[in-house]
Amino acid sequence: MASAQERAELDSKARQGETVVQGGTGGKSLEAQEHLAEGRSRGGQTRREQIGTEGYQEMGRKGGLSTGDQSGGERAAQEGIEIDESKYRTR
Repeated sequence: MASAQERAELDSKARQGETVVQGGTGGKSLEAQEHLAEGRSRGGQTRREQIGTEGYQEMGRKGGLSTGDQSGGERAAQEGIEIDESKYRTR
């Protein structure tokens, strides 16, 4: 845990617009960045629990294929890449 002085320095940097917590981009203070990072991490874990690990990986493959003008599904179909959506387990 950072000391009070270190936290004050980090908070000062954060208030100047610098990202001081990994995943805290956009937070206007140290505390805000910590909360953003925690929420982003938890969001991914929740999605993985909802659709299962294999489904989460397939979703990542599909998303990685997307471009500015095509969705991942469209591009996968165009290039003949198989995306197994049956791996998307729902509760």
